[in-house]
Amino acid sequence: MQSFKLAIAAVLCLSAFGATAQEKVLNLYSARHYQTDEALYSNFTKQTGIKINRIEAGENELLERLRNEGANSPADVFLTVDAARLAKADELQMFQPVKSSVLEARIPAHMRTADWYAFSQRARIIVYNKSTVKTADVQNYEDLANPKLKGKVCVRSGSHPYNLSLGAALVEHLGEQKTEAWARGMVANFARAPKGGDTDQIKAVAAGECGVALANSYYLARMMRSEKPADQQVVAQLGVVWPNQKTTGTHVNISGAGVMKTAPNKANAIKFLEYLASDQAQVYFADGNNEWPVVASVKTSNPALEKLGKFKADTINVGKLAKNQATVQKIYDRAGWK
Repeated sequence: MQSFKLAIAAVLCLSAFGATAQEKVLNLYSARHYQTDEALYSNFTKQTGIKINRIEAGENELLERLRNEGANSPADVFLTVDAARLAKADELQMFQPVKSSVLEARIPAHMRTADWYAFSQRARIIVYNKSTVKTADVQNYEDLANPKLKGKVCVRSGSHPYNLSLGAALVEHLGEQKTEAWARGMVANFARAPKGGDTDQIKAVAAGECGVALANSYYLARMMRSEKPADQQVVAQLGVVWPNQKTTGTHVNISGAGVMKTAPNKANAIKFLEYLASDQAQVYFADGNNEWPVVASVKTSNPALEKLGKFKADTINVGKLAKNQATVQKIYDRAGWK
């Protein structure tokens, strides 16, 4: 009975999208859930007259839905966070190549592939407890494997895309053998078994449960902008490092989107991606999650990011980040990073 109800719901959903197929519409499957996205979408409709039909869910749920819908999917654009999730959709042959002079001119070459584009970026930073760890000891990702940090490293699961993306960059720069040695050194330095999200790692460092952790920059920026005294107390205990400034640069990951192979409104889908690369949309898109635009000329006003300052970013192509992740998962498994 339950499967019958789900089937009926799917048919009704497809019918609802299909009913507007002849109108100026865009069917968007989005894994982003930020308040500023409402203004992002409404401004697109005001500028183009194209109505957005939006389905929001988690990345894995949306990918499963797209896989089940197959050639009958009404989706025009899949929008999500992390290169790994975009690569998964690409691996399932869900995207189609997009030719756009606007996107090629606006989006840096290392921030796009033939099938999908990045529209905002975040950094994988090192946070440390200023009372227990010296800044000089945590200047690079490689330093986290140094025995002098034994019992001081906190990090989330090795199977999480954030850590897989970092490992993928290291494989590209160092090779598989050195990356595995790094992963084994990290595991040897764990203060505790990996658990929780990046915010949990940040709080654990501030509380002295560990001395140093990896975290995406926007988690720290959220706490820096928080008015809660507890969050401000956490931030006060922390030092922040942009890793690898004298070598490859700090690892960055992205939020991005691609046009679906079966898109019923392909022209509108391309217009939407071009819109996301516009100055106005870049500000909304990036600020929605305390990130940076990918279009270099666009400036945002985010007090937390301004306080963190400028940094040298790794310019490895986002496609390579995605390509190496299966290899990295095997490396982490062998190293015992669960």
